[in-house]
Amino acid sequence: MAATNGRIFDVVIVGGGQSALAVAYFLRRTTLSVVILDNGQQPGGAWVHAWDSLHLFSPGQWSSLPGWGMPAVAGYPTRDDVVGYLAQYEKRYGFSMGRPVSVKDVRREDEGFAVDTDRGVWRARAVISATGTWSHPYVPAYSNSSSYVGLQTHSAHYRNAAPFSGKKVLVVGGGNSGAQILAEVSRVAETTWVTQTEPIFLPDDVDGRVLFERATAKWKARQEGRILQDPPGGLGDVVMVEPVKAARDRGVLNAVRPFREFTDRGVIWHDSSQTAFDAVIWCTGFRPALQHLESLGIVGPDGKVALSGTQSVDIPGLWLVGYGEWTGFASATLIGVMRYAKATALEVAHALQDETLIQP
Repeated sequence: MAATNGRIFDVVIVGGGQSALAVAYFLRRTTLSVVILDNGQQPGGAWVHAWDSLHLFSPGQWSSLPGWGMPAVAGYPTRDDVVGYLAQYEKRYGFSMGRPVSVKDVRREDEGFAVDTDRGVWRARAVISATGTWSHPYVPAYSNSSSYVGLQTHSAHYRNAAPFSGKKVLVVGGGNSGAQILAEVSRVAETTWVTQTEPIFLPDDVDGRVLFERATAKWKARQEGRILQDPPGGLGDVVMVEPVKAARDRGVLNAVRPFREFTDRGVIWHDSSQTAFDAVIWCTGFRPALQHLESLGIVGPDGKVALSGTQSVDIPGLWLVGYGEWTGFASATLIGVMRYAKATALEVAHALQDETLIQP
C-alpha cells in the first residue's frame, strides 16, 4: 500500500497541528508514505484560533518541534509567532498535506483503515489521530443555564476584550487561560473570577522551562519504575506572565468559589445571594476531539481511548498522540510532544515492517 497515487497511503495522520507535524517529522526517516489530513484553512492547528494577546510561557527554544527550533523573538513568543513557525515548519519539511479536509469517520477494513472525509475516502495501513482538544470545548452543567439571557462564550472562541467593554463579566475557570483572560477583560470591564479551588500562582521567576523540566523528571522516573513526588507547582498552576502580574497589581486577581445556579440575568451563589452579569466567559478546558473514532466503539465514557503507550489497546494500527497527560506527560505542549511523536513513529515503523527508522 506504499504507493501514493490516488488516496492510498501507508499512514494517515488526522489533524494538522503540532502533534501531527512532530510525528510526520520522524516518519520522514522511513520509506512509508504519509499524508496529513487537516480540517483547517491554513497551517497552525489550534493556535490559529487562540485569543489575540496570547503569549507562550517560555522562550522559543523551549517551545520547539523536533529538527528545527522556533526562531528567537524578544520576550515570549506570541500566538502569531507560533502560527508562523508551524507554517514554516510544514513548508520546510514538505509534508504531504490534505487541507481543508474534515475527517468524519475512521473504519476498519481487511487491509487497514478507510478514512471517510468531506472530500472522499483515504485508505491506510495505519492511522495516527492527532486532533487535539481545541474543537471540543467543555462547559460544565449548571441548573437553569438555558434561562440565562446574557452572552456566553468559551475561551476557544474568545479573541479579545472589546465585546465586553463596560460590562459586568463572570470569568469561570482557574487555569492559565482563566487568569490571562481575566487579566485582559478586567481592564475594560467589571469582572468576577470563579474557580473550583483557590488558584495556585507560581513564583514570578518560574515559567514554562521549569514546568517542562518537572514533567521530564516525572517521565524519567516513571520509565525507571520510580515514584517521584510532585514539587509544589504543576502544569495547571498559573504562570505569572506580565498581564497577570499587572492584574495582581491592580487587585483584581482574586477568585471566589463556584455559584449554585443561573438566573435569567446572572447567578445565585451558595448563600442564596444573587449577582447580575452581562456575560460569562468559560475558561473550563477541553475534552479530546475524537468524534471521528466513535464508530470504532473504543471511546470510553470519559471521552478517552484505552492505550498501551500511544497505541490503541483494542484497535491494532491506531495511535493517538498529543491529547494531554493520558497520552503522555506534557504531550499537549510543543516541546513535550517530541518524545511521544518519536516513540509512535518507531512503533508504526515496526508494525508496518519498515526498518529505516529503527536505531541500531
